[in-house]
Amino acid sequence: MTDPEAVELPRGIALAWGVAADPQRGPKREMSVERIVETAVELADAEGIGAVSMAAVAKRLGFTPMSLYRYVSAKDDLLLLMQEEATGAPSPAHREAEGWREKLLVLFREQVAIYVTHPWLLSLPISGSPITPNSSLWIECGLGALEGLPIEADERLAIVLAVTGSARWNGMVLAGYSEEARRTGSSPQEISERESALFDAVVTADEYPRLRAAIEAGVFVSPYDPFRFALDRLLDGFERYFAERADGAPAALVEDWATPDDADVAGDKRYRAAVKAASEAEKAVRQAEKALRQARRAQAQALREARARMA
Repeated sequence: MTDPEAVELPRGIALAWGVAADPQRGPKREMSVERIVETAVELADAEGIGAVSMAAVAKRLGFTPMSLYRYVSAKDDLLLLMQEEATGAPSPAHREAEGWREKLLVLFREQVAIYVTHPWLLSLPISGSPITPNSSLWIECGLGALEGLPIEADERLAIVLAVTGSARWNGMVLAGYSEEARRTGSSPQEISERESALFDAVVTADEYPRLRAAIEAGVFVSPYDPFRFALDRLLDGFERYFAERADGAPAALVEDWATPDDADVAGDKRYRAAVKAASEAEKAVRQAEKALRQARRAQAQALREARARMA
């Protein structure tokens, strides 16, 4: 393990872990990093992340912005600490659940609830793993749920990231529906029915035959949870994989495929020009396809009108 004293921690991370030096002077004893962060979270919950600024937080606390900078020296540090505060720690419920699968499901549900309670978290940019105590604890608990299974360390982390990613996507959609419900006064079911009606009004069988069939099957007003279905199937796959590993199958680790295949020549001038030309050609194709769809709609409309006149 790296010696913490040998690594210079960024101010925000140091504050999160409680190893940053206290300010030499401050306006009053009532001021603290904890109080600043709590106030900022309250502001974000009430008005959104766009309302959070050092000036706005200072005003709520009754101090000047410069007073805050003695405790939190940059807004990026404040956002990191807000994320840490809002994320919190997992409840003990996952430890009481039976088996790795139920433990992960508990952690999944709790993470989704965090995003619904603090939807502004979804607006924060992802610049890497948040190296803070609570965020680290969520990973720790996820890894703990998989303890004792016949898989590699890389595989454990990959599974935790898969569940966490599913929770974020689920939370993003639910938070959006919650905000729309708050704004319009509609129930989630009413919002779904309106969306289904809008799809029904514009999606035709000629242009989108599969989507049209799904609309007619009622998928957009279905009582079933598509996120839980997808997560269950994901966990089913993990369960089969664990059984294969227990039977002696090798680890299925793969190299990072997210790195572009052309990374070694991406800086070549003529290659960049060719990539740009291909991109522009693809854009032209999309525009032509759009024009074709519009022409077909106009043709269908003209046909209906012509038949109406003849009738």
